[in-house]
Parts: sequence; C-alpha cells; structure tokens
Amino acid sequence: MGLSRSCRYCQQAFQPSIYRPEQRVCSQPQCQRRRRSDYHRERIRDDPAYAADVRLSQRKWRQAHAEYWKQYREQHPESGGRNREQQRRRDRKRRLVDLAKNNLAFDLKHEASEVWLFGPGAADLAKNNLALAKVFIYQPVGSGQGQAPAS
Repeated sequence: MGLSRSCRYCQQAFQPSIYRPEQRVCSQPQCQRRRRSDYHRERIRDDPAYAADVRLSQRKWRQAHAEYWKQYREQHPESGGRNREQQRRRDRKRRLVDLAKNNLAFDLKHEASEVWLFGPGAADLAKNNLALAKVFIYQPVGSGQGQAPAS
C-alpha cells in the first residue's frame, strides 16, 4: 500500500487509488461533490467555449421550465425575504468596494482631516488602510428658504 494523504477538503487521511496515484481528494460524497464543482467553476473561468456551452444549456433549461421560479417562490415564501436580505448585503458591499476604489480627489484646499472607516461594513473593504483622507460636503446653493411660495 502507498502512503496515505490528507484530503484537501475534509483534511482526513485516505489511501489514494492504485489507479489514480495522484488522487488528492478522498472518496467521501461531499468531498467528491466539492471537487467536481471546483473543477466546473475553474473550467467555466478558463475555457470560453465551455462557458458558452454551460450558458446555452442553462438557457435551454430555463425555457423548458419557464414556471419553475414562480412555483418555487409560491412553495417557499421565506426564500423571498432571505433573498432580499442577501441582495441588501451585496448592495452594501458593492457600495463599500466602490468607496474603497474612489481615487478621484480634488485638492481644492488643504485640510487636516481624517476619515476612519469602522464597523461591520468596513471589513468588506479590499484595501482598508488607515490613511489621511479628505471629505467634501456639498450643500445646495439657495435652498429656497425664505422665498414666497409660487402661485
């Protein structure tokens, strides 16, 4: 028997197959499922023809099962709320990423101000380096206060 290996997913020791001595994943169903899905995801990313075939296959399935999502939402009403919360979380993260990548700045007047981003949303910033920053607050000119209402 050969040397045992550690599974890349569950970290459990296993004996590689004598037919596949390079085997890196144990034979547990959940580890094999992860191996196949990782391979599929990498292949979609690296092979444009494969990715096009996957999209075409998905499109055909959606056309053949046009009522699927409507029926699913009727049978699983709780999924709508969970989906809305996940979308809000994705939107917040996208806004923070856009904020982190905001490199456009105007040096109108030097200010010795600092902005510190902290809290649960700051963990999503890709490059949350502590650094000096400038904050510009724009207020509308002539807010209309004190004017007579239009007749």
